[in-house]
Amino acid sequence: MAKERFIVEGGRRLEGSIRPGGNKNAALPILAACLLTDQPLVLRNLPDIEDVRVMLQILEGLGSTVERLEKNVVRIHTKNECSSTPDPNLSKKIRASILLAGPLLARCGAAVVAKPGGDAIGRRRVDTHLLALEALGAQIEVSASEYRMSAKSLIGKRMFLDEASVTATENAVMAAVLAEGDTLIYNAAAEPHVQDLCRFLNGLGASIEGMGTNSLTIHGVDSLLGGEFYIPSDHIEVGSYIGLAAVTRSELLIEDAVPEHMQAVRLMLEKLGIEIQIEGRDIRVPRNQELRVRYDIGAAVPKIDDGPWPLFPADLLSIMIIVATQAEGTVMIFEKMFESRLFFTDKLIGMGARIILCDPHRAIIVGGHRLTGSDITSPDIRAGMALLLAALCAKGESVIHNIHQIDRGYERIDERLNALGANIVREADL
Repeated sequence: MAKERFIVEGGRRLEGSIRPGGNKNAALPILAACLLTDQPLVLRNLPDIEDVRVMLQILEGLGSTVERLEKNVVRIHTKNECSSTPDPNLSKKIRASILLAGPLLARCGAAVVAKPGGDAIGRRRVDTHLLALEALGAQIEVSASEYRMSAKSLIGKRMFLDEASVTATENAVMAAVLAEGDTLIYNAAAEPHVQDLCRFLNGLGASIEGMGTNSLTIHGVDSLLGGEFYIPSDHIEVGSYIGLAAVTRSELLIEDAVPEHMQAVRLMLEKLGIEIQIEGRDIRVPRNQELRVRYDIGAAVPKIDDGPWPLFPADLLSIMIIVATQAEGTVMIFEKMFESRLFFTDKLIGMGARIILCDPHRAIIVGGHRLTGSDITSPDIRAGMALLLAALCAKGESVIHNIHQIDRGYERIDERLNALGANIVREADL
């Protein structure tokens, strides 16, 4: 893959409307779930991003037929017997490759899955995945490079996940839909993308109850049908655009913005002085908002922290850090999940941000000071988008390297933001 970079002119006001792409974190497990049926499936609003393209390549390597019917619409058909060994080199490129374990066990009775890649944001344990699949009857061998799994049959089981892991919940659900009998999953993740996967499977004939709660009941069925599914908008992308509008003092209309998913986000935005307007299915961010920290009772410094759904999503904390640098006042950012996600703040300090990194999980931000353009490198998807926001609100020009990380999660982001008035140039990075 050729290396590319962004040249970004900061300080420009943006204006217009933008529509977020399909939810990346829903698209990837739904693609994996396509292995569960031998009938054709059509997925609409599938984001054309790097992680999705890699997952489609993996499916083709396993024996699926992939047809691109039109923009963001794909037809997938795994008609014949499929391989149980996803391409290890492709699997190492994306974290979502671990999601193939459950469907392959259900479809083939075996799975040989390379240890997955993805963002380097700290330890990302897979123990919960393996324990859940073992509970359903899988035998698992772990080596330095792969997980080798087999199951003569999968049997429904009552289980309590040792953490409310999104992807472990998804793997357990996908394995359980074709298992014999009933499976009850307690301490299940309830994020919108988990709900989307369950709705997709139910549309194919699965029987899943409890969507949106921490207790899921799956009644196993003999087989699944074909069908169509529209992947809803990505609420993380919506939150990114709200932050973009705020730090550039712009007015943006975000279309089809799933406002029902933005309640916790809205509360945290209000702590930094940001007001949004709900207009049906759209969200409008008014221009020239006064970004000012709203202190807690007794003038206590407020905290912006993440948590399992329906609390504030961890994937938006990087965006909130950028907004906090531009909001007058002091705020604490508390990232509870990953011990390396906040390390990108050193790049913001180099741009003039006033940040004290207390430890791997907590940062104190004293905001209200304009950033200055700089030469920076994107370490992961969410930090990459946050750095793009920083560059767009900074004074002067910025160069962002390693932008394939941004491309992994945001479709044609430079073209879409340039249509709003940004000045982002994509060029080869030699």
